[in-house]
Amino acid sequence: MNILVTGGAGYIGSHTSKLLKKAGHLPVVFDNLSNGWAEWVKFGPFAFGDIRDEEALFRTLTGFKIEAVIHFAAKAYVEESTRLPDVYFDNNVSGTISLLKAMKRAGTKVLVFSSSCATYGNAQTPTIREDHPQAPTNPYGLSKLMCEQVISTTAPVLGLRYAMLRYFNVIGNDPEGEIFERHEPETHVLPNLIRAAMSGGAFRLFGTNHATPDGTAVRDYVHVMDLGLAHIRAISELSTRERLVSNVGTGAGVSVRELVATVEKEPGARVNVEEKPIRPGDPPCLVADNGYLLTWFHHDFKPVDQAVREMAATIRAGS
Repeated sequence: MNILVTGGAGYIGSHTSKLLKKAGHLPVVFDNLSNGWAEWVKFGPFAFGDIRDEEALFRTLTGFKIEAVIHFAAKAYVEESTRLPDVYFDNNVSGTISLLKAMKRAGTKVLVFSSSCATYGNAQTPTIREDHPQAPTNPYGLSKLMCEQVISTTAPVLGLRYAMLRYFNVIGNDPEGEIFERHEPETHVLPNLIRAAMSGGAFRLFGTNHATPDGTAVRDYVHVMDLGLAHIRAISELSTRERLVSNVGTGAGVSVRELVATVEKEPGARVNVEEKPIRPGDPPCLVADNGYLLTWFHHDFKPVDQAVREMAATIRAGS
C-alpha cells in the first residue's frame, strides 16, 4: 500500500516508516520539520508541509494515490502544553481537522491515529483499560482527546475506517542504528538518563514524592519498534472492521528510580541524580491494561533493558 505518514520525520514516525518499507509498503512522509529531521526521511518520498494546510495534504494524498494514513504529526510535550495550550490546540486539533477534510476530498478511507495514554489523566485503577474515564490533566492530553472525538464523530459521515492507538511511554531506537531518538532539546527520560550516565552530568529526576512505591513516577515503557508494528497491524485490522480503539503498552510499570537502576547495570554507568519538583500535569502512574491489545496484536514486547542496551550502543557510536 501507499501509506501517508504525517510527522514521519520525527522519532516514532521515522521508525514506523522503516518498518512499513520492510513490510513492502511505500511510506510517504508529510512533515514540516518543526520537530523532525530531513535525514530521517530515507524510506520513501518526502512531502514538505504543515498538517494544518489542507491543500498540501490533498495534493499529497492524490499525487501519491494514498490508500491509508498514519497520523503522528503533533506537538507532544506535556510541560510545554501547559504554557502554550493555544498552540497545542491549533496544531493538534486544527491539524487533524485539516487532514480529515483533505481525506474526504481525496477519497482516502483508512486512518490510524496516534493517540495517547495522556487522554486518561490520573489513573483510577492500577492498570488502565480502554473504558477508563478520559479526564486529561494537561492541554496535550486534552488535545489528543479532542482529536479522538473529532475522528469518531466525523468517521461515519466520511465513511472512514479508523484506529485510535493510545500508547504509553515510548523508548528505544532502531536496533540497527540507522535512525534513533533525537529531539532538540531532548526531554525524554531514557536518552537523557543514558547520556548523563556516560558523561557524569546531572540527570534531573522530576518528582520524588508521587503517590507511588518509591515516590517517583511509574510509566509503562513500550519499545518504539513494537509501537511501529502495532500501527502497521492496525491498518490490516481495518480491512475487516470499521473502528479499533486500543491501548498500546506492555502492561508493566517501571518507576524512574528503577529505570536509573537499569541504566546503571551498563558497564561503568553511574548516574548523578538531581532531584527536582514534580512537573505540572505529570500523573503519578500510567500503566496499560493491554488485555484487549493482545487480542489483535499478538506480540512479545521488548523489555526495558533491551531498549537501554540498544540506545547505549547507539549513543556510544557517536549518534
